[in-house]
Amino acid sequence: MARYRGSVCRMCRREGLKLFFKGDRCYTEKCAFERRGYAPGEHGHSRKKFSDYGTQLREKQKLKRMFGLLEKQFRGYFEKADQKKGITGTTLLVFLESRLDNMVYRIGFATSRTEARQFVRHGHFKVNGRKVNIPSFLIKKGDVIELREKSKKVLPILESLETVARRGVPSWLELDKENYRGVVKALPTRDDITMPIQEQLVVELYSK
Repeated sequence: MARYRGSVCRMCRREGLKLFFKGDRCYTEKCAFERRGYAPGEHGHSRKKFSDYGTQLREKQKLKRMFGLLEKQFRGYFEKADQKKGITGTTLLVFLESRLDNMVYRIGFATSRTEARQFVRHGHFKVNGRKVNIPSFLIKKGDVIELREKSKKVLPILESLETVARRGVPSWLELDKENYRGVVKALPTRDDITMPIQEQLVVELYSK
C-alpha cells in the first residue's frame, strides 16, 4: 500500500492547522507549525485565492490527512455514508471517528493517530475480548477496547496514558486507566466533533 514518507509537518503547514501527527511534540514550542505557520514552499507567505473547486479540494485533503487515509479508502467511506439515511457529511465524519485506530487515539492510548495505527497493527488491543489488529475496524456503541495483558508494559502506551489529561478524552468515550480499557458510551454526534472541518464542501466535491 502506498504511504506518504515526506515531512508530516509540511502537511500541517499546507492545511493551515495542526493535525497533531507528532503527538505531544505538537503541544510544545518545537512544533514546526508554531514556528512557521505559513504554507511550505517558495511562495508560502503569499496569500492565495482558491476557486470553489480549490476550496472543496483543500477541505477533502485536510480530512484525508487528518485520519491518514489515501484516496481510494477515503472515497469508500464517502460512498458508504452516501448510501445511508441521514446527512451524508455527518455520517462520513462518524465513520471516520469510528475507526479503531482513531478510537485508540481518542481514548488516550496513543499520542497521535499515526502512533495508534501502529499499535493496532502490532496487535496490542482487544475489542470485546478479541484481539483486533485492523486499524479500519469499525467500533460500535457499547464496545470495550482494552490493552492486551502482554502489552501493559509497552512504554509509549504508558507514557501516552500519563499525558492524556493534556489532550482530553471526548465525553462519548470513557477511559479506565487502572484497568487499561476504554468504553464507547455512544458514537459521536456532529456537535461532539470539534475538528475545524466543513464536511459539506467534501460532499459537494464528490457530488459533481
